Amino acid sequence: MSFAHLLHALRLFLFPPQRLRALLATLGLAALPALAQAAPVPIVAAENFYGDLARQIGGAQVRVTSIMSNPDQDPHLFEASPATARALQDARIVLYNGAGYDPWMDELLSASNSNGRTSIVAADLTGHKAGDNPHLWYAPATLPAVARALTVALSASDPAHRTLFEGNLQRFIASMRPIDAKVAALRARYQSVPVTATEPVFGYMADAIGLDMRNLRYQLAAMNATEASPADVAAFEDDLRRRRVRVLIYNRQADTPATRRMLRIAHDAHVPNISVSETEPPDQTYQQWMLSQLDALDKALGTP
Repeated sequence: MSFAHLLHALRLFLFPPQRLRALLATLGLAALPALAQAAPVPIVAAENFYGDLARQIGGAQVRVTSIMSNPDQDPHLFEASPATARALQDARIVLYNGAGYDPWMDELLSASNSNGRTSIVAADLTGHKAGDNPHLWYAPATLPAVARALTVALSASDPAHRTLFEGNLQRFIASMRPIDAKVAALRARYQSVPVTATEPVFGYMADAIGLDMRNLRYQLAAMNATEASPADVAAFEDDLRRRRVRVLIYNRQADTPATRRMLRIAHDAHVPNISVSETEPPDQTYQQWMLSQLDALDKALGTP
């Protein structure tokens, strides 16, 4: 018998399979093979607020890459890079907005191998299409709808942690109640109050509060990077100068000469303004982000 065979026989004598399994269990190592199979589910989110949602639902069982996360960048000017395409190749779940907001995602997904990948599109869940206001995450019902779809997808991808995902979903839904309560309180105090905005970023939230949003044609032109008509510009300026609106809402990620002009006019007319953004701030959760903007609106609307 060779030395190698002798050593193998000695190992089997000292640690036969039954004894080895018992030893591993004693050391708490019996679950190591199972743990090795439970690698985090790779998720790619086009926008960082959907990425934040994925972390809240998936916890340690997911690995999330958010593509658009720069709070200083105009999202409408974003262009996908090779790194974006590479991230999508490994993704098991993809989250994006749709409704024409992130068309580069459709192009990248159609050009990559799906490998059983699940795509969750907020616009599909909420019944929106290209041409609608694409800022769907400002509608109070959007994130809960995406969270439910994501929980189903994660449970299918990682059945062993289904209970964890479902529990996190319930915690997320509960964490949205302060936003719903704030919207209801604002609606009770300010329903039908006239306001205006440089872009329709805050449009769905304004609708939920019941505000009378003016200058919609101007906002759509600004969002689509086209020239507003002279009549629409004049109407906007007149609303500010004559204080026909209580608040000016502007997109702080779209710093244009036209926006700066409207802010100057509002300042001179003593019309309060609040800034909103299209990208979640890096130091806040989605819930904190929404509540901070609603608090700012409450303060501005209450200004005499």
